[in-house]
Parts: sequence; C-alpha cells; structure tokens
Amino acid sequence: MSFPDPSAPASRAFVSLIGAGPGDPGLITVRGVEALSRADVVLFDYLANPELLRHCPDAETIYVGKKGFSEYISQEQINALIVAKAREGGGRRVARLKGGDVFVFGRGGEEAEACVAAGVPFEVVPGVTSAIAAPAYAGIPVTHRESARSFAVLTGNTKEGGAHYERLSGVDTLVLLMGVRNLDGIAADLIASGRSPDTPAATVQWGTTPQQRVATGTLATIARAVREAGLEAPAVTVVGEVARLRDTLRWFDAGSGFGGPLAGRSVAVTRTRDGASALSEVLRARGANVLEVPLIRFAEVPDDSPVEDALHDFGGWLLLTSNQAVKSLFSFLERRGLDARALARMKIAAVGPSTARSLAERGLRADFVPSTPGAVHLGAELPARPGDVALHLTSQVAEDDLARELEARGLRYERAELYRTEPARPGEHALNRLRAADVVTLASGSAARHLAALAGIDLTVAAMGPQTADAARRAGFTRVTVAETATLEALADAAAWAVAGRGEGLGEREG
Repeated sequence: MSFPDPSAPASRAFVSLIGAGPGDPGLITVRGVEALSRADVVLFDYLANPELLRHCPDAETIYVGKKGFSEYISQEQINALIVAKAREGGGRRVARLKGGDVFVFGRGGEEAEACVAAGVPFEVVPGVTSAIAAPAYAGIPVTHRESARSFAVLTGNTKEGGAHYERLSGVDTLVLLMGVRNLDGIAADLIASGRSPDTPAATVQWGTTPQQRVATGTLATIARAVREAGLEAPAVTVVGEVARLRDTLRWFDAGSGFGGPLAGRSVAVTRTRDGASALSEVLRARGANVLEVPLIRFAEVPDDSPVEDALHDFGGWLLLTSNQAVKSLFSFLERRGLDARALARMKIAAVGPSTARSLAERGLRADFVPSTPGAVHLGAELPARPGDVALHLTSQVAEDDLARELEARGLRYERAELYRTEPARPGEHALNRLRAADVVTLASGSAARHLAALAGIDLTVAAMGPQTADAARRAGFTRVTVAETATLEALADAAAWAVAGRGEGLGEREG
C-alpha cells in the first residue's frame, strides 16, 4: 500500500489506521499527527488519549470505545462504520485512532481487511505499543544483554484463546496485555508450564500517563500484589528477570516532578476551537491529566465596514482587550491591503501583558498596559483626559465594565464589532469527561458562560483573574479559585489550590 498524496482532495475516500501510542499524548508519531490533521472524521477508542483530538479540531469525532468485556459496540460495527464514513458524501478521509500500535492486539488487521473488502484505500500508521512503552516508563527494559535476549508479547484475554505457554520456555521476557483479570490463572499456567514461581514480575497500570501505578512481586505473588494495590485494566504485566531492574531504573514515577497536588488529577482546559493551549503543557509538566475542551470559536463579522468607518481618521485611544482582537485587527488590515502603518495616528492600549505580546509579535509596542490585567483596570488607569475618545474593537459579547469605567471618568467610549464569539459544542464523550474533571480552567467570561450552558454549574473552576472569576460567579459557579496573577503558571497554581480544597481562601485574597 502506497502512502497517500497529502495534496490530494480531502473529499477522496481514504482511511488512516493510526496507532495512538500507549497513553502519553507526546508518544504519537509525527506521521500520526499529520494523518489526524487531514481527517474529516476520527473514530477513537478507549485507550486512545482524547487529548490527541486537538490535532484535528474541525473533524467529526466519534467515540467507539470498548473496555474489557463490557463492549457496547462490536468490532464488526466499527468495521462497518469506518467504511460507511469513508464513503459518506462522495468520499471522506477517516482516521481510526487506536491505542498502542494498530497491529499489536488492536484488531487493526480486521479493520484493514474491511477496507480491502469494500474497496476503500487505506494506510497503516504504526504506533508505540504499550507492550514496550509501559514497562519502559516503569523502569523495566524488556531486553537486557545480561538477562534477557528475547521477549514475547501475549494476550491475557482468555476470549482470544490459549497462549500455549509450554512453547515459550526459551523466551526470557513475557509481556502480557489485557491479562489483569485473569492473572491468577495465567500465573498458575506459566508455573505449570515450567516457569519458576520465584520469577520476578511487575504489573503497570495506565503506563506512560500521570495515573501510572506499578505492583511488583514474583510469578507466585503478582496476582495478589495487583489485587492489594487495586490495579485494574488497562495494565501490562512483565514476567522475567528484567523486572528486577525496576528498583534501579524507575524514573517516571519517582523523581520526575509528578508528585504535586495535580499529579494524576484531571484538569479540563477550556479554549477556543482553533486555539492551542500553552496552559496544557504547564499542567502536564505538573503531572495533570489534561483534557482540552473547545467551548468557543471565533468567526469573522458578516460586515466589517463599521470597523473601517470607526478607524477612518481616528486619532484617539485604540483599546484591544484580547489576543483575538489583535489577530482580527491585523486580518482586517490585510484584507484592506494595509499594515501597521495604518494605525500610526492612534495610541494603542492592551488589556494585559499577553495582549501586549501579541502586538509585539506583529511589530507594535502597546502605548499603555494597566498595572493589573483586566478591563476594569484598563478603564480606571488609561492615561486619558475627559473628552478623549477611546475606541474598543471587540466581539458582540464584550462586557460593559470597560465602558462604565471610562464613561465615569468623562471619556467618550465607542465600540465596533471586530469579530464574533460563537459556541463550539464538544461531543458527548468530551462533555462527560469535562463534567468528571477535578477542576476546569477559565480564561474569559465568555468561556465561563459557555461552560455553564454546556456542562452545568456543579464544577470546580480556576479563573485567570478577578474579572473572569466574577463572570463565573454570575454564571452560577460557586467553587471558584482565582489566579494570583494573569499568568499560566499562576492559573496552574490556582488549579492546584482548587483540587487541594484550598481554593476558597485563595479566591478571598483575590476577590
């Protein structure tokens, strides 16, 4: 099978069978990300980290997860859905995102056969298998020159048939997938086939993720150790002398920074549909399990002539209160065949350092940034005199706080709609994970309102600043923690305070 031409029309029916890796979203391959970014439809399963969906923000996403023996959708139904979606609308690009590697106990071969039978072209994008990655993150190499020159990967799912353990007597390391429920029987069968009961063993649950947990023992004791530790699927079990190396080589779960209040906790990061969240990387570095949820999207206004009229011969203060305002302003200038020189007669005020940085990236230095980020502070501190004109370029849902502050000082406030803020509804699977999150971060009042409308108000939230926190409280949220400063690190701190149950005190200091 030849690789597809990336320049081919997206409407051509094509299926990419993509290995999503073992759980850490950073372990997907570059080719996997490329295939996701071109997809019209994405079918993802239980073991594919939903964070990977940020690489395909405009695709239709369908959850086809199966967990253990409680399947709610059969493999045959998944096969049929892949083909149907590929044929839909005259041909679409389908990405089938599968945990681990496509062809390592992932039933990817059956899905490929379904494509062949239907005459739908496809590609296979291999992924990092949990059979190697989970032990590696637990400090266990599956091979070692002194103790393991071979390894075998087996299914522990008895529904898949017997493993013929007696044939594996010469294999140094055994790696068992999907075997945590049957570990007692598997261990007994291995001992009966000739393995020593004293053979070292380890079981790794949710390997490569902040939720990773490990139980160790011997072949005779590992099943009991797993029960006592409360480990469940998904888990990988390693049997062999290499399991002894965990005590020496453990690195991910000991001393890697995954030990603070966010370690293993679920944090939902609300963002725009087309945005990428640098906050997510800050949270992941602290060990959080991050879910990025697009709540709003930005769109062009149907008629931008009011903006053109407002800017024509304008010489007062131009107020920009978001990164999107900066982006939309320069898009407007480009459509008109203009550049930053068109703003030469104006003084430009940015609502905070982030917006000021967006201006600087485009070659403009803000004439004024308030000492504390926020529209209220901008209105109170703007170095203007009564009678001066301030033009606010914003969306249709801008708060009135800025206008009230300026008008109370005798300034003339004008506003023009530069872009539109619209809701972006996540899928049901994402909404269910959002509602189950330990804390949800909010960077704007509009995000707070959309969150309340989509997921309800029975959530713990961390807000970027007092203005966003006030908007969250007006929307009905009662568990609100406020970041001490308008920085990503401070917002991550607020999320940590919230999950530790100390958010109310922090909020009081800020409120």
